[in-house]
Amino acid sequence: MDSSDAGPDKRPAIHIGILTVSDRCFRNEAIDESSKNLYTLIQDKRILQGNVVVTKIVPDEGDQIKSTLVEWSDQRGLSLILTTGGTGFSPRDVTPEATKAVLEKEALGMTLAMLKQSLEVTPLAMLSRLVCGIRGRTLIINLPGSVKASEECLRFVCPGIPHAIDLLKDKTEEIQTTHSSLQSRGVEIPTSVSGIT
Repeated sequence: MDSSDAGPDKRPAIHIGILTVSDRCFRNEAIDESSKNLYTLIQDKRILQGNVVVTKIVPDEGDQIKSTLVEWSDQRGLSLILTTGGTGFSPRDVTPEATKAVLEKEALGMTLAMLKQSLEVTPLAMLSRLVCGIRGRTLIINLPGSVKASEECLRFVCPGIPHAIDLLKDKTEEIQTTHSSLQSRGVEIPTSVSGIT
């Protein structure tokens, strides 16, 4: 890994995959604007210290969603997978079910953070069925399909992502640094999320 793959604090960048789930985008009947926007937010605006290393569009088919999530987690070893689309009430919306099928642990706090803050933007956020969780050492986060909602939800969970990745990778030094920084500002670290045993 060269220096271009590290952030300003010299920590390695998070390797990220963006998976679009959409029948219409898969059939080239619609432009995949959401993943393009997420890519720009990460690569150009740097709202996360990460690099998007793979993107893909699949139809609203559970088996294809699951196989991609498994491949990107188990074979490619990505630190973070963002999905966009397929989280609503339509009969074809199966992203949450496919995601849950491959998760080893759910990350309900991240889901609740997105839901709570989204409800402050629009009451229709109650119709979003987002799922977040862990497979191996990979964090998987479902985002809505629209450009606006997917950006908002990513921004809502961004503050917790780097620390979550450190915990999954068992990066003790980075974990201690984060905790020390928070504690110096008077933030109490619950033992349930400390990651230090």
